[in-house]
Amino acid sequence: MRKQVVGKWPADVTERLDLVFADAPFPAEGKSDVEGIFDPPYYEWFQFDKNFTEYRNFDKCLNYIEELMIKEGPFDGLMGFSQGSILSGALPGLQEQGLALTRVPKIKYLIIIGGAKFQSPTVAEKAYANKIKCPSVHFLGDTDFLKTHGEKLIESCVDPFIIRHPKGHTVPRLDEKSLEIMLRFLDKIEKETALEHSSTDVDEKELCM
Repeated sequence: MRKQVVGKWPADVTERLDLVFADAPFPAEGKSDVEGIFDPPYYEWFQFDKNFTEYRNFDKCLNYIEELMIKEGPFDGLMGFSQGSILSGALPGLQEQGLALTRVPKIKYLIIIGGAKFQSPTVAEKAYANKIKCPSVHFLGDTDFLKTHGEKLIESCVDPFIIRHPKGHTVPRLDEKSLEIMLRFLDKIEKETALEHSSTDVDEKELCM
């Protein structure tokens, strides 16, 4: 995702973010959903069935992320694409329930690109038990196969920022309108993070999944 974000997004955005790009822990099984978007090799955060209701290695994935955040952090926010965005959207709720990321600071904001909600009731009932209160910005592609599911994730968030684009399941460039929305989102999280840290000199750090 580094090439798609750093290469496509203007410095007005990327220079305000301290991005740490993480590889998922497991080699992808079968054809990857991001084939043709990113260069191989492909990795995945966990495995799932065709209905996206049964998961394998999910607990190992959560432990992996927490260890990564301890080692490379602290992190203020999460940015995810595809499977990484589904995971990112669930982590604030799981953290709130004490089921994930219990040894790291509270997630303060989300950047969701091509996201969706978990379909498994065993995960969804915990991850979305309450509205996602931290600031979030959601990228929705008009032809993204996850668009409908992305809309449902947005419904679970409090006052989300929404950036719509004409592309599919990809990391889009920022046109004039989407850049304006993104800059307003950054203004919001910088203000809130600065207040929480009691300082205006805050270096937000984001884990990209």
